[in-house]
Parts: sequence; structure tokens; C-alpha cells
Amino acid sequence: MDIKKLSTESRNPETMLLDEMSAKDIVSVMNSEDKKVALAVEKQLPQISAAASQIAEAFKNGGRLFYTGAGTSGRLGVLDAAECVPTFGIEPEMVQGLIAGGDKAMTLAVEGAEDSVEQGAGDLKDRKLSDKDVVVGIAASGRTPYVVGALDYATKVGAATIALSCNDGSVISEHAKTAIEVVVGPEVLSGSTRLKSGTAQKMVLNMLSTASMVRIGKTYGNLMVDVKPTNKKLVQRSLNIITEVTGTDETIALDTLKKADYSVKDAIVMISNKMDKAAAQQKLSESEGFVRQAIK
Repeated sequence: MDIKKLSTESRNPETMLLDEMSAKDIVSVMNSEDKKVALAVEKQLPQISAAASQIAEAFKNGGRLFYTGAGTSGRLGVLDAAECVPTFGIEPEMVQGLIAGGDKAMTLAVEGAEDSVEQGAGDLKDRKLSDKDVVVGIAASGRTPYVVGALDYATKVGAATIALSCNDGSVISEHAKTAIEVVVGPEVLSGSTRLKSGTAQKMVLNMLSTASMVRIGKTYGNLMVDVKPTNKKLVQRSLNIITEVTGTDETIALDTLKKADYSVKDAIVMISNKMDKAAAQQKLSESEGFVRQAIK
């Protein structure tokens, strides 16, 4: 596909005189354009929910989630993967972000990295991708060779494949089982897909990781009961969650949290069911990690 035909590369008629606008006018038109993003995402909710269900199923079967992309797309995947660790208390291996060019590409452009189909496959091969895993290929243009290579390799080993792009009929959609195409239209700054396209991708990744984690018992209601209390703020959040769910006071909550080796889930079940840590863990195992079922 000719790059000129991509909606993400076309010129936005609302910003043809961008260089003559005041700061207020620039941020106003950006705000106006950003309002279109959520509506574009809404049109893809059936595909997004199907993808989230696939990911949740993979997690239940011991599979992993891999995000793969180049530039902004790759960085957003790495960001979402990193945030899953403290938010849902998972091991870093469970959700991984791969970016064309490796770690240094997070802050510096690595020339030509996104053009390598072989590297897209190689990075997943290095992680020993299996048929239990899910690969989400992210590319605003929908045609990044690195992502195509990753998706093709995933298909070869039998992993589930999801494509996330910001153009209709994108190339990567043809290389994935599930295709999410969030068409946000021309960027305020032509071709700068870190703007609306990046916002759309972040919104979708938020949905994929959050929905799939909720579906495997990582929350109680809207409380992040698998949070890792690794600093003072998160310890206080953990105590707030425990007192909210159990109705106990903060002193008992803290004492139990310590006895639970700082597992919020264990502490909740220990207090709610008046049991020790071992019994609470057994109860959670029986409920497949769902707190609501464990304290009924």
C-alpha cells in the first residue's frame, strides 16, 4: 500500500495553517481532534472484547501475552506490559513488550529496526514463544515489517494473533486471527502517530490488559487486590482495600497484611473467613484466585 493512501499520513484540513496558530488555537484543535479517538475505539469494541477474551483464556492455560511494535507503538506496548506487574501482581514474564531495536529503542530511534521481518520473528523466538501464548502486533500504519514478521512467526508456532492498527484494511490485519482497526483519521501534525493514533493504541491496550486480568480474578469489584505494596503509597492503598472489603480497622488490616507476607488477597480472605494464611491460600486456589468466591 502506498504510504500516501494511509489515513494516518494524510493532511488534516483543520490544521493546514498550524504554524500560524496561537498556542491556544493549537491546543484547542488538538483537544477537538482527541475527542474523536474514543468514538473510533468504540466502533471496534466487538473486536477488542474478543481479543481480551482470547488473552484471558491464554492466561488461564499458563500462556503469556506479548506486545510487539516499533517506535511509538512499541513503546506503548512496553509501557502497558511494565504497568501490569505492580497493578496486578504478576511476574514480568506474563506480559512482555517487545520493541524493534531492543531496549535502547525506548529512548532513541534505531535506524532500520522496524524494517526487519526477521527480527520481529527472532525476538519472539528468543522468548520461546509457544502455542499457549498470545501476540498483539501494534502498528499505527498497519504495515510495519517487524510486526508482520512477529505475527507470522506466532501463527507458525500456533500462538493466538491480534493486530492493532489505525488504518482500514491494514497489512497486519491480514497476518492476524483478530484484527482491531481504530481509524482516527489524519493527525494534527501530519504523520505524527504519537498523537491520536498513540492515544487510541493506549486506550485499546488498557482495555486488553485490564479486561483480561479482571477475567482471571485479579480484582475484587473495581479494587486491585493483587497490587504489590512496594512503597508507602501502595502499602496504604493495600490497607484501604482490605478495610474496604472486610470492614475491619487499619490496625488489624496491617497486622494481617504482614502475616500474609503483604498479599492483599490472602489478608482479605484471612480476615473475612477467620482463617490462617495457609487456609486462605487453599481457599483462593479452590476459587481460581477470585476473592469474591473465596469469601462467600
